[in-house]
Amino acid sequence: MEQSLLNYKLRPAKNSKNLEKNNRLLVFIHGLFGDLDNLGRIARAFEDDYDILCLDLRNHGRSFHRDEMTFESMATDVKNLLEHLNREQAVVIGHSMGGKVAMKLSDIAPHLVEQLVIIDISPVKYIESRHENTFAGLFAIKNSDSENRVQAQRAMEPYIKDKSVQLFMLKSFDANQPDRFLFNLTALKQNYDNISDWSDVKVNKPTLFIKGALSDYITKEHKQLVLNQFPQAKLFIVSNADHWVHATKPDTVIRAIKRVL
Repeated sequence: MEQSLLNYKLRPAKNSKNLEKNNRLLVFIHGLFGDLDNLGRIARAFEDDYDILCLDLRNHGRSFHRDEMTFESMATDVKNLLEHLNREQAVVIGHSMGGKVAMKLSDIAPHLVEQLVIIDISPVKYIESRHENTFAGLFAIKNSDSENRVQAQRAMEPYIKDKSVQLFMLKSFDANQPDRFLFNLTALKQNYDNISDWSDVKVNKPTLFIKGALSDYITKEHKQLVLNQFPQAKLFIVSNADHWVHATKPDTVIRAIKRVL
Protein backbone atom coordinates (compact mmCIF):
# COMPACT_ATOMS: atom_id res chain seq x y z
CA MET A 1 0.00 0.00 0.00
CA GLU A 2 1.24 3.47 -0.81
CA GLN A 3 2.69 5.28 2.18
CA SER A 4 0.46 8.26 1.48
CA LEU A 5 -2.71 6.17 1.78
CA LEU A 6 -4.55 5.49 5.00
CA ASN A 7 -4.71 1.98 6.38
CA TYR A 8 -8.18 0.59 5.73
CA LYS A 9 -10.47 -2.41 5.48
CA LEU A 10 -12.96 -2.57 2.61
CA ARG A 11 -15.59 -5.31 2.54
CA PRO A 12 -18.18 -5.90 -0.20
CA ALA A 13 -21.85 -6.15 0.69
CA LYS A 14 -22.68 -9.77 1.52
CA ASN A 15 -25.71 -9.65 -0.75
CA SER A 16 -23.55 -8.76 -3.75
CA LYS A 17 -20.29 -10.49 -2.74
CA ASN A 18 -18.28 -8.24 -5.05
CA LEU A 19 -17.08 -4.68 -4.82
CA GLU A 20 -19.14 -2.81 -7.38
CA LYS A 21 -19.03 0.91 -8.10
CA ASN A 22 -22.82 1.05 -7.98
CA ASN A 23 -22.96 -0.55 -4.52
CA ARG A 24 -23.73 2.01 -1.84
CA LEU A 25 -20.68 2.58 0.34
CA LEU A 26 -20.65 3.35 4.06
CA VAL A 27 -17.45 4.93 5.40
CA PHE A 28 -16.76 4.78 9.14
CA ILE A 29 -14.33 7.23 10.77
CA HIS A 30 -13.19 6.81 14.37
CA GLY A 31 -12.45 9.48 16.96
CA LEU A 32 -9.35 10.60 18.86
CA PHE A 33 -7.09 7.75 20.09
CA GLY A 34 -9.19 5.26 18.09
CA ASP A 35 -8.76 2.98 15.11
CA LEU A 36 -10.73 1.33 12.32
CA ASP A 37 -12.33 -1.21 14.68
CA ASN A 38 -14.03 1.35 16.94
CA LEU A 39 -17.27 1.57 14.97
CA GLY A 40 -17.23 -2.11 14.05
CA ARG A 41 -20.42 -2.99 15.94
CA ILE A 42 -22.30 -0.34 13.98
CA ALA A 43 -20.66 -1.23 10.67
CA ARG A 44 -21.55 -4.93 10.95
CA ALA A 45 -25.26 -4.07 11.11
CA PHE A 46 -25.06 -2.78 7.52
CA GLU A 47 -22.73 -5.30 5.92
CA ASP A 48 -25.47 -7.28 4.15
CA ASP A 49 -26.55 -4.43 1.88
CA TYR A 50 -23.64 -1.96 1.81
CA ASP A 51 -19.97 -2.01 1.00
CA ILE A 52 -18.18 -1.14 4.24
CA LEU A 53 -15.01 0.96 4.47
CA CYS A 54 -13.32 1.39 7.87
CA LEU A 55 -10.08 3.33 8.12
CA ASP A 56 -7.34 4.53 10.45
CA LEU A 57 -6.88 8.30 10.35
CA ARG A 58 -3.33 9.64 10.15
CA ASN A 59 -1.40 9.22 13.42
CA HIS A 60 -3.81 6.45 14.43
CA GLY A 61 -3.87 2.68 14.15
CA ARG A 62 -1.60 1.45 11.37
CA SER A 63 -1.82 4.55 9.21
CA PHE A 64 1.18 6.78 8.56
CA HIS A 65 2.48 9.29 11.10
CA ARG A 66 2.78 13.00 10.27
CA ASP A 67 3.60 16.13 12.27
CA GLU A 68 0.77 18.00 10.52
CA MET A 69 -2.72 17.15 11.73
CA THR A 70 -5.57 19.46 10.79
CA PHE A 71 -9.11 18.69 9.71
CA GLU A 72 -8.16 19.84 6.22
CA SER A 73 -5.26 17.37 6.04
CA MET A 74 -7.25 14.50 7.57
CA ALA A 75 -10.20 15.08 5.22
CA THR A 76 -7.80 15.19 2.29
CA ASP A 77 -6.41 11.82 3.37
CA VAL A 78 -9.92 10.34 3.23
CA LYS A 79 -10.58 12.02 -0.11
CA ASN A 80 -7.37 10.52 -1.53
CA LEU A 81 -8.34 7.08 -0.29
CA LEU A 82 -11.82 7.23 -1.85
CA GLU A 83 -10.33 8.37 -5.15
CA HIS A 84 -7.71 5.61 -4.96
CA LEU A 85 -10.54 3.09 -4.48
CA ASN A 86 -12.42 4.66 -7.40
CA ARG A 87 -15.52 5.32 -5.29
CA GLU A 88 -17.66 8.19 -6.44
CA GLN A 89 -20.02 8.69 -3.50
CA ALA A 90 -20.38 7.45 0.05
CA VAL A 91 -22.43 7.78 3.19
CA VAL A 92 -19.86 8.99 5.71
CA ILE A 93 -20.31 8.18 9.41
CA GLY A 94 -17.94 9.69 11.96
CA HIS A 95 -17.69 9.78 15.73
CA SER A 96 -16.28 12.78 17.61
CA MET A 97 -13.07 13.91 15.86
CA GLY A 98 -14.00 11.54 13.04
CA GLY A 99 -17.31 13.35 12.71
CA LYS A 100 -15.46 16.61 12.15
CA VAL A 101 -13.29 14.91 9.53
CA ALA A 102 -16.48 13.72 7.81
CA MET A 103 -17.92 17.25 7.87
CA LYS A 104 -14.73 18.73 6.46
CA LEU A 105 -14.63 16.04 3.75
CA SER A 106 -18.13 17.03 2.63
CA ASP A 107 -16.89 20.62 2.38
CA ILE A 108 -13.70 20.03 0.37
CA ALA A 109 -15.06 17.15 -1.77
CA PRO A 110 -18.88 17.36 -1.82
CA HIS A 111 -19.04 15.17 -4.92
CA LEU A 112 -17.77 12.23 -2.84
CA VAL A 113 -20.36 12.53 -0.07
CA GLU A 114 -23.95 11.35 -0.44
CA GLN A 115 -25.00 12.06 3.13
CA LEU A 116 -23.52 12.33 6.62
CA VAL A 117 -24.08 10.77 10.03
CA ILE A 118 -22.24 12.67 12.77
CA ILE A 119 -22.03 10.99 16.17
CA ASP A 120 -21.83 13.31 19.18
CA ILE A 121 -19.82 16.25 17.93
CA SER A 122 -20.71 19.74 16.70
CA PRO A 123 -19.09 21.84 13.97
CA VAL A 124 -17.72 24.28 16.54
CA LYS A 125 -14.48 25.16 18.28
CA TYR A 126 -14.21 23.59 21.74
CA ILE A 127 -12.49 25.95 24.14
CA GLU A 128 -12.04 23.73 27.16
CA SER A 129 -9.44 20.98 27.19
CA ARG A 130 -11.17 17.64 27.71
CA HIS A 131 -8.18 15.31 27.66
CA GLU A 132 -5.55 16.69 30.05
CA ASN A 133 -5.75 13.72 32.41
CA THR A 134 -5.84 11.32 29.48
CA PHE A 135 -2.66 12.74 28.00
CA ALA A 136 -1.04 12.72 31.45
CA GLY A 137 -1.83 9.02 31.81
CA LEU A 138 -0.62 8.17 28.32
CA PHE A 139 2.64 10.03 28.73
CA ALA A 140 3.09 8.30 32.09
CA ILE A 141 3.04 5.02 30.19
CA LYS A 142 5.55 6.33 27.65
CA ASN A 143 7.89 7.68 30.32
CA SER A 144 7.69 4.49 32.38
CA ASP A 145 8.90 2.38 29.44
CA SER A 146 6.10 -0.09 30.14
CA GLU A 147 6.74 -3.45 28.51
CA ASN A 148 3.25 -4.93 28.75
CA ARG A 149 -0.36 -3.89 29.33
CA VAL A 150 -0.30 -4.71 33.04
CA GLN A 151 2.59 -2.29 33.59
CA ALA A 152 0.95 0.26 31.30
CA GLN A 153 -2.33 0.14 33.18
CA ARG A 154 -0.51 0.56 36.49
CA ALA A 155 1.28 3.65 35.13
CA MET A 156 -1.90 5.34 33.89
CA GLU A 157 -4.14 4.61 36.89
CA PRO A 158 -3.21 7.74 38.89
CA TYR A 159 -4.38 9.92 36.00
CA ILE A 160 -7.14 7.95 34.25
CA LYS A 161 -9.62 6.62 36.81
CA ASP A 162 -12.28 5.30 34.44
CA LYS A 163 -11.59 1.60 33.79
CA SER A 164 -13.38 1.66 30.45
CA VAL A 165 -11.14 4.51 29.26
CA GLN A 166 -8.07 2.62 30.49
CA LEU A 167 -9.07 -0.46 28.52
CA PHE A 168 -9.85 1.60 25.42
CA MET A 169 -6.38 3.16 25.47
CA LEU A 170 -4.68 -0.15 26.17
CA LYS A 171 -6.14 -1.59 22.95
CA SER A 172 -3.55 0.56 21.14
CA PHE A 173 -0.63 -0.25 23.46
CA ASP A 174 2.45 -1.46 21.60
CA ALA A 175 5.74 -1.69 23.48
CA ASN A 176 7.64 -1.65 20.19
CA GLN A 177 6.51 1.88 19.33
CA PRO A 178 8.53 4.92 20.49
CA ASP A 179 5.48 6.37 22.25
CA ARG A 180 4.31 2.92 23.39
CA PHE A 181 1.11 3.22 21.34
CA LEU A 182 0.05 2.62 17.76
CA PHE A 183 -1.27 6.16 17.70
CA ASN A 184 1.28 8.96 17.49
CA LEU A 185 0.94 10.28 21.03
CA THR A 186 3.44 13.10 20.57
CA ALA A 187 1.74 14.42 17.43
CA LEU A 188 -1.73 14.16 18.98
CA LYS A 189 -0.61 16.25 21.94
CA GLN A 190 1.12 18.81 19.74
CA ASN A 191 -1.93 19.12 17.48
CA TYR A 192 -4.58 19.12 20.20
CA ASP A 193 -5.47 22.76 19.55
CA ASN A 194 -6.05 21.91 15.88
CA ILE A 195 -8.24 18.97 16.87
CA SER A 196 -10.32 21.24 19.13
CA ASP A 197 -10.57 23.99 16.52
CA TRP A 198 -13.02 24.47 13.65
CA SER A 199 -13.49 26.64 10.57
CA ASP A 200 -17.10 27.01 9.43
CA VAL A 201 -18.28 25.13 6.36
CA LYS A 202 -21.41 25.24 4.21
CA VAL A 203 -22.69 21.77 3.35
CA ASN A 204 -26.06 21.17 1.71
CA LYS A 205 -26.20 17.43 2.31
CA PRO A 206 -28.63 15.35 4.38
CA THR A 207 -26.93 15.21 7.77
CA LEU A 208 -28.00 13.33 10.88
CA PHE A 209 -26.46 14.42 14.18
CA ILE A 210 -26.71 11.75 16.89
CA LYS A 211 -26.31 13.06 20.43
CA GLY A 212 -25.86 11.17 23.66
CA ALA A 213 -28.29 12.79 26.08
CA LEU A 214 -25.68 12.78 28.87
CA SER A 215 -22.97 14.31 26.67
CA ASP A 216 -22.19 18.01 26.33
CA TYR A 217 -20.47 17.81 22.95
CA ILE A 218 -23.71 18.91 21.27
CA THR A 219 -25.64 21.60 23.16
CA LYS A 220 -28.70 23.77 22.61
CA GLU A 221 -26.37 26.71 22.05
CA HIS A 222 -24.92 24.90 19.03
CA LYS A 223 -28.27 24.58 17.21
CA GLN A 224 -28.06 27.69 15.05
CA LEU A 225 -24.34 27.20 14.40
CA VAL A 226 -25.14 23.71 13.10
CA LEU A 227 -28.03 24.86 10.90
CA ASN A 228 -25.99 27.71 9.45
CA GLN A 229 -23.45 25.17 8.19
CA PHE A 230 -25.72 22.17 7.60
CA PRO A 231 -29.16 23.45 6.57
CA GLN A 232 -30.43 19.87 6.06
CA ALA A 233 -29.37 18.79 9.56
CA LYS A 234 -31.56 16.64 11.79
CA LEU A 235 -30.89 15.74 15.43
CA PHE A 236 -31.52 12.42 17.14
CA ILE A 237 -30.97 12.20 20.91
CA VAL A 238 -30.19 8.87 22.57
CA SER A 239 -31.37 8.76 26.18
CA ASN A 240 -29.06 7.61 28.98
CA ALA A 241 -26.04 7.70 26.69
CA ASP A 242 -22.79 9.63 26.98
CA HIS A 243 -20.21 10.66 24.38
CA TRP A 244 -19.56 6.99 23.58
CA VAL A 245 -23.18 6.59 22.48
CA HIS A 246 -22.28 4.14 19.69
CA ALA A 247 -20.72 1.81 22.28
CA THR A 248 -23.29 2.18 25.07
CA LYS A 249 -26.42 2.17 22.89
CA PRO A 250 -25.37 0.58 19.58
CA ASP A 251 -28.80 -0.79 18.68
CA THR A 252 -30.42 2.62 19.07
CA VAL A 253 -27.72 4.25 16.95
CA ILE A 254 -28.13 1.56 14.27
CA ARG A 255 -31.89 2.11 14.11
CA ALA A 256 -31.41 5.87 13.78
CA ILE A 257 -28.97 5.44 10.90
CA LYS A 258 -31.21 2.91 9.13
CA ARG A 259 -34.09 5.37 9.21
CA VAL A 260 -32.13 8.05 7.34
CA LEU A 261 -30.67 5.59 4.85
